[in-house]
Amino acid sequence: MGLIKAFTQSAFSYIGDIWEDYIYCDAMSSDVLIQKGHAKSSGGGANKDDNVITQFSRIAVNAGQMLIIVEDGRIVDFTAEQGGYEYSFDTEPSAFTGDFGDALDAAFEQMKKRFAFGGIAGKDQRAYFVNTKEIMNTRFGFGNVPYRDSEFDLTITVQGYGVFSFMITDPITFYTSVSGNVAERYEKKLLEPQIKAELRDAILPALGELAKSGVRYDELPSKTKELTDILREKTAKLWKEGRGIEIMSIALTSILPDDASIDKIRDLQESRAYSKDKSMLGARVGAAQANAMESAAENTAGAVTGFMGMGFAQNAGGVNVNELMKEEPKPKAASAGEEWVCECGMTNTMRFCPNCGKSRPEKKVCKSCGFEFPAELMKMKFCPNCGSNTEGQ
Repeated sequence: MGLIKAFTQSAFSYIGDIWEDYIYCDAMSSDVLIQKGHAKSSGGGANKDDNVITQFSRIAVNAGQMLIIVEDGRIVDFTAEQGGYEYSFDTEPSAFTGDFGDALDAAFEQMKKRFAFGGIAGKDQRAYFVNTKEIMNTRFGFGNVPYRDSEFDLTITVQGYGVFSFMITDPITFYTSVSGNVAERYEKKLLEPQIKAELRDAILPALGELAKSGVRYDELPSKTKELTDILREKTAKLWKEGRGIEIMSIALTSILPDDASIDKIRDLQESRAYSKDKSMLGARVGAAQANAMESAAENTAGAVTGFMGMGFAQNAGGVNVNELMKEEPKPKAASAGEEWVCECGMTNTMRFCPNCGKSRPEKKVCKSCGFEFPAELMKMKFCPNCGSNTEGQ
């Protein structure tokens, strides 16, 4: 039992002109994951029984679809290639993998091991069309996820929401593990609650890996590619191997800390600002004290009692606003000294002579009368005021 390719071009541009009866599936929206095919005729009629595929039935496969042929609940053939086909009981399964490659071959081999194939048609034959397009705009949210922020070096709690997309990358596994023989269609809403819950569980370790790499919490919306890769890895065994689906992309619309975490961050930011600029701290304390004065004036025990409380607080180690508001003293430039005459003959006021580099001599004072020698008389041996010998002094 197998499919015979009739033509490969677009199946629906002229199919009504070449085939009178055929099995066909309308274009599927992103809300439909698997749709049962229906027999139609070019005149608009339909077969009475869609659960019977007769010898040489014609089947049309559109782009973005994969056809699987099911007999009595088991897959007997499939094609992932767009075009027109005929179904024959006399041929082996064709298994056209298209762009899916070896993944479908491996899945189909497992099916062949489980079921024996013969040339006799089953009692129930169905054509199912699987939506192989990217399923977009699946909304999700998460809350109360701890995140170790590298900028503030503290653990905060974040919450967020966004959208993700996924794709059925192994239709055979998806049919056998998820949808099975549905009467008409398998819709996304049947799968959504489960995969959303599993995605929320995977968010915690995924954000943990981003935190270890030094990503700040406010950088997370720009790290969606990295987050997608981590989540795809975290869900690979359960989603890809178990259900035949994969995450394709994630977009975080919002990710924010909770109220308690916002308060922590604000306090840390203020502390950093005050440690760098004491005048800012003074302004903050001054404003707080002004508010306290207003509250003291409204004290039910009397304004005097309120102001006494303020005084006690300040005397017990309160901050002096005036001290905080003072500007840091600027270092003064060295002032020039009095004039002195260097041995080289140059008169200057600096500590070292700019002409020869010799240092200014120490002041000379007569110990007998207290006369202070001027710079030009520093070399004299006797005091000009009392005549005392100054060399031995």
